[in-house]
Amino acid sequence: MSEASVVSSNTRNDVNLMSTISAILIWSTSFVATKISYVSFSPFTIGFFRFFIATVALVIVVFIRREFRRVSVKDFGLLSLSGILGITFYFALENTGVKMTSASNAAMIVSAYPAITAILELLVFKVKTTFVKTMGIALAVGGVCELSFSAHMGLDTTQVIGNILLVIAGVVWTFYNFVTSKVVNSYPATTVSFYQTVIGTIAFIPLAGTELHQWTQPNMESCLALLYLGICCSVVAFLLYNYGLRKLSSSTVVTMMNLVPVFGVIFSVLILHERLELKQIIGGIVVLLGVYLTLHQYHSKQRFK
Repeated sequence: MSEASVVSSNTRNDVNLMSTISAILIWSTSFVATKISYVSFSPFTIGFFRFFIATVALVIVVFIRREFRRVSVKDFGLLSLSGILGITFYFALENTGVKMTSASNAAMIVSAYPAITAILELLVFKVKTTFVKTMGIALAVGGVCELSFSAHMGLDTTQVIGNILLVIAGVVWTFYNFVTSKVVNSYPATTVSFYQTVIGTIAFIPLAGTELHQWTQPNMESCLALLYLGICCSVVAFLLYNYGLRKLSSSTVVTMMNLVPVFGVIFSVLILHERLELKQIIGGIVVLLGVYLTLHQYHSKQRFK
């Protein structure tokens, strides 16, 4: 391989890496944006309008990229189920949970979702695991318990319930992944996301309808936050993430996703002025170290190709 080809390949890899990091940074701010939206909107209302905006944006993207595909009746059923699980149920639970707890707590609990997935794989699908993975699951569960029931929370039952709802959301998200995995390789990613988003948005209508009596005239800050959630967090970040997957290994990308709770906590402190505790700082350092080692290994392999 010529030197020019190596430079060009490394440049493309760096672009894919920056694309993935950009998606992660956007997703990390979603907890903060959701909190800001609560000034004018209720949890189910936020979910409906967020994905209504995302649906409009996806229609434009699918039309421009000409990636709309018709799906079989069976796959339509799977896409419908995954849309209701991953959009309607998941975000109904997440939005309600984030409203009841802190944005930083929500970000850290979400980081335990891979452990929840591993537990369900073990219990439901009898997937074999290793000792190290088992220890990781135990530590993650222990961390969630510490976040949810630690002494600093006192008798704040509202925050405890919010944390529990976020854990339940993790279970829902796991089943969403199981269902989506059956169809995701059969169609373009934008087509899969389009069907899921449209169906999930429609299913949000009756939930948002229960909050009609809570609707008030929204302020500009909440509207901008909601627009940001719909366009940036639900569409732009998704496209950036998929672009990054073209060159980065899936294991690298999955490990990088651990940065979401780290940056989520940082943005919660900087924007919402939430208090950052020592245990969150230590956890963030461990995650950053793991991501650094993974990226260092990735770049080392690229140099020897």
